[in-house]
Amino acid sequence: MPPVTETNPLRKGLADSRRPQPFTMVIFGAAGDLAHRKLFPALYNLLVDHWLPQPFQVVGVARAAFTEQAFRQEVRDALTSFSRRPLDSALFDTFSQGIHYLPTDFSDPGGYQALKTLLETINQEHELPPRYLFYLATPPAMYPVIAANLGKAGLNETRQAGGWIRIIIEKPFGHDLESATGLNRDLHGVFDESQIYRIDHYLGKETVQNILVFRFANGIFEPLWNRQYIDHVQITVAESLGVGGRGSYYDQAGALRDIIQNHMLQLLSLIGMEPPVSFEADAVRDEKVKVLRAIRPLTTRDVANFSVRAQYDAGFIDGAAVPGFLDEPDISSDSRTETFVAMRLLIDNWRWAGVPFYLRTGKRLARRATEIAIQFKTAPHRFFSQTATPELEPNLLILKIQPDEGISLRFGAKVPGPEIRIRTVNMEFLYGTSFADAPPEAYERLLLDAMVGDSTLFTRRDEVEAAWTLVTSILQGWSRARGPIPAYESGSWGPKEAEALVLQDGFQWHRP
Repeated sequence: MPPVTETNPLRKGLADSRRPQPFTMVIFGAAGDLAHRKLFPALYNLLVDHWLPQPFQVVGVARAAFTEQAFRQEVRDALTSFSRRPLDSALFDTFSQGIHYLPTDFSDPGGYQALKTLLETINQEHELPPRYLFYLATPPAMYPVIAANLGKAGLNETRQAGGWIRIIIEKPFGHDLESATGLNRDLHGVFDESQIYRIDHYLGKETVQNILVFRFANGIFEPLWNRQYIDHVQITVAESLGVGGRGSYYDQAGALRDIIQNHMLQLLSLIGMEPPVSFEADAVRDEKVKVLRAIRPLTTRDVANFSVRAQYDAGFIDGAAVPGFLDEPDISSDSRTETFVAMRLLIDNWRWAGVPFYLRTGKRLARRATEIAIQFKTAPHRFFSQTATPELEPNLLILKIQPDEGISLRFGAKVPGPEIRIRTVNMEFLYGTSFADAPPEAYERLLLDAMVGDSTLFTRRDEVEAAWTLVTSILQGWSRARGPIPAYESGSWGPKEAEALVLQDGFQWHRP
């Protein structure tokens, strides 16, 4: 496809810096759900938006015995079902010419030699240096296996001018601190940290990226972003779905590992970080790590007092009856795995000393919503107390991440009329109404970043291990607890113990 023509020289320079060089992408697990639902649609939409370089080649690697033509049809069917844009047949014909397929077992060294030969053939045909982006869309147990075999085949580094090799790792990055450290050690035995891109799709969402812009590009908010003006912060990731077909995985993981360790601690670090010295990858990630390391460690007693875990019971979602967690397929009848977590964290630094951060996530809750609610302190002098105005609500800033991405600010305004009456009103910005086009999918942004070597929105080794240090202490505290795990009705907002957690500080959960 022809490149986008940009007449503004300043914008053209920016666009050129974001335009990848021609390269080959290798997707391990290309016959799986992630590749079908997210990766190939993301690549196709990058092509539609003129971001994919030409020539662009993608090699699917999986155990399924597809022919190359059959695999191309698989990709076409996936785009028809999951692309955010309708499939254009002529455009797909161009796209499909660069699709290759290699059936092999991930543990077979011979498959990696075949892959190396195929990649060298592609480079010779298109007169390209070795530029490879490996994507591991496989079960986590395969990560060290694939990395080791890539190293043995000599596909982990290149000294040829203009070449580069990068590898993208999907979450989960380990099961606890020990396994995460071990995984990082295995990866570093083959690849340099600068080559490793640990992907968390939450960081590709427009509103998550907008946190940095909102804070650091607007002079009216950053001066208020501290303990003097902010009362507390609530981060909610609510899902109305149950475990579905992920029962066997979820029974081993739980909400703490599945959501808190990665998504929610990422959000917390973006809200809590100091301004970086520049908007370069390591400068931003340095500040995020400082926040995670500043979170006050939780003792066994702290875990008991400041965290809540629970399991959903039977109930109703959108008027339909749904079973409880223990009655779901592939769930042990005596499982102690949590489907709901709420916790209170403190960040021990100058900016946030004494400001509680409340995190809450759960399945089978009243509705699907992800948001960050930042509640400001109430006005110190209430000279409206003698009027007919009831108790004023504090100002509330809400960053809505899904399903409707946007920002809302709650403040008090006078009701028209001769009396002084104040009512709470909202000022809202929504992506869907403020911009002509829907925002790109998270994987589109993150894949493009990896293509150009921008690791700002990817997780670094020390960040992963800092998050697991906190989460592992909570897991250890829970392992010492006795008694039944609280239950909450499906379709509710969680157990009463979660309400008590914030009530002890005089707060209530904000309802999305």
